[in-house]
Amino acid sequence: MFDKILIANRGEIACRIIRTCQRLGVKTVAVYSDADRDALHVEMADEAVAIGPPAASESYLVIDKVIDACRQTGAQAVHPGYGFLSERAAFAEALDAAGIVFIGPNTGAIEAMGDKITSKIKAREAGVSTVPGSAGIIATPEEAVEIAKEIGFPVMIKASAGGGGKGMRVAKTADEVADGFARARSEAASSFGDDRVFIEKFIVNPRHIEIQVLGDKHGNAIFLGERECSIQRRNQKVVEEAPSPLFDKDDPVREQMGAQAVALARAVGYDSAGTVEFVAGQDKSFYFLEMNTRLQVEHPVTELVTGIDLVEQMLRVASGEKLSVTQDDVSLNGWAIETRLYAEDPFRGFLPSTGRLTTYRTPADEVLGDSKVRVDTGVVEGSEITLFYDPMIAKMVTHAPTRLGAIDAMGEALDRTLVDGIRHNIPFLSALMAHPRWRSGELSTNFIEEEFPDGFSGGTLDEEARRILAATAVSAELARAERYRRLPGQLRRDPAPLAREWTVDVAGEKLPVRITEGEPGLPIALSLAIGETGEPIAVASDWQPGQALWTGTVGGRSLSVQLRTALNGYEATWHGVTAEVRVMRPRVGELDALMPEKIAADTSRLLLCPMPGLVVSIEVEEGQEVQPGETLAIVEAMKMENVLRAERQLTVKAIKAAKGDSLAVDEIIMEFE
Repeated sequence: MFDKILIANRGEIACRIIRTCQRLGVKTVAVYSDADRDALHVEMADEAVAIGPPAASESYLVIDKVIDACRQTGAQAVHPGYGFLSERAAFAEALDAAGIVFIGPNTGAIEAMGDKITSKIKAREAGVSTVPGSAGIIATPEEAVEIAKEIGFPVMIKASAGGGGKGMRVAKTADEVADGFARARSEAASSFGDDRVFIEKFIVNPRHIEIQVLGDKHGNAIFLGERECSIQRRNQKVVEEAPSPLFDKDDPVREQMGAQAVALARAVGYDSAGTVEFVAGQDKSFYFLEMNTRLQVEHPVTELVTGIDLVEQMLRVASGEKLSVTQDDVSLNGWAIETRLYAEDPFRGFLPSTGRLTTYRTPADEVLGDSKVRVDTGVVEGSEITLFYDPMIAKMVTHAPTRLGAIDAMGEALDRTLVDGIRHNIPFLSALMAHPRWRSGELSTNFIEEEFPDGFSGGTLDEEARRILAATAVSAELARAERYRRLPGQLRRDPAPLAREWTVDVAGEKLPVRITEGEPGLPIALSLAIGETGEPIAVASDWQPGQALWTGTVGGRSLSVQLRTALNGYEATWHGVTAEVRVMRPRVGELDALMPEKIAADTSRLLLCPMPGLVVSIEVEEGQEVQPGETLAIVEAMKMENVLRAERQLTVKAIKAAKGDSLAVDEIIMEFE
């Protein structure tokens, strides 16, 4: 085993690799950009080396800087994580030339499988079923359109290098092919330094299923079951699980997919952890998509159901050891679910969010009933989410004996997670865990598009939900006031009894609340009446920030209420139903009702930046008349390009931004006449 390795990555994957190294007694070296100077992976590693400016193209993607960091620290090997340089054969070759071990597959396998076009050819030769598509790299939009017409719409335009949903576009028409070709190439160049793309048939109503493989340098290769990754948005996975609900326990299709994945791994002499991805029909037919020659983001679900640490296996294989497990040793125990916590606003079309994590608490490594919670994260309270990198905050994983047990545990874990300072997708993930179709396992990659066609709005509050939100909001206010009363020194509050009447504003509706029984304290044990003649509702909680305030059953659903601080009080999440909750004294509530409503400014003649991002291009000129659907500008945020289009016929009056500008949310890009 190595004495010291360098991790050529950042964020949660760097931290996850460090944890295994700490368990094995291997010292670690972190690299970091200027934006990551105070990052968690830097703090966790034994040593850290600065490698340049925030942009990945000037730091994490610069091979020479990573090798220099190895030389400075004496690192014997490099683990690339995923993304960045993880699938660059040139990186593995440069390390080899410098006498440094690459903790990943051999360069031949990277070149054969890392290139999606070559991998399809190799897959056919190995007897793996493949999706119809272009035979090679596509050079022009015109060529892309012609090939798409031959294959038949819809088609998928895909970057030959990389993964993670970057450089991928679905096109249903010739016009969409031409535009998608340009966007896919640009994203691929930005994310992977390789703008080559190809086209293949897009399977309607598909499921995304992948097989985890392991190989060593002695000719051994096995597979570790499958993962289902069908819950996606913009080709980016949101929820993953192992095993797949498509298959029964002893389904022969699982073995068929595994056998084909192993055959492909053997055909290229694969000698590390890798993933063979398939698109599957609802009838269990399946076709090879690609092979990722690296560790996958969703690898924790496989680790939890197999008990095999994939990072440890990669380290041992890279150091020359044989696989310590055979195919007969592999068994799938229980069910694991993974959700990706993103810095994005689900109520504004999932636009990226940046800022500082003023509050960040999760139920990491806790046991909920017969379920276990694992949280892989690269941030701590106080960390900053920037526009330079992927918007993932953490991966939350639950493991239970059954699928529904893992889902219910995930719902509870999400309810017990508190994130403040940025917008996040926890309400959406929480709503997913309660969604009947998700719980039934009737999945496809179109799930989010079909179940949330108008985007995510959070749903509505029923009468019982309003009552409980009002009660728990008062409980939180009393707990906060009681803590202030107990603080020493100048912050000591008046010890007089707290008020017993309150006004609670729930989503704009003011509800009078009376404390009918009990005194505020810690823990809280109160009975409150909601409404003028409302029946008392009992609320008992030893609430701490980050915990659920109330857990119970409403309408047959087991639900929890969590509160986060908001501008005017609290914001409550009711299993995906979000409402602003404000607690006031009755007189304040009366005055609040008289306050004039602020009228939003007219922005109908302005193009505003919908997210913090970098202007990639301005596609129009001042004085130009544009038509509905015409591209106005392209803004890149967190490695994804977002095309801003005209909603109606307009004439450009003035352009306020230029290529390369870094814009904040709602900053003006252009003005129309």
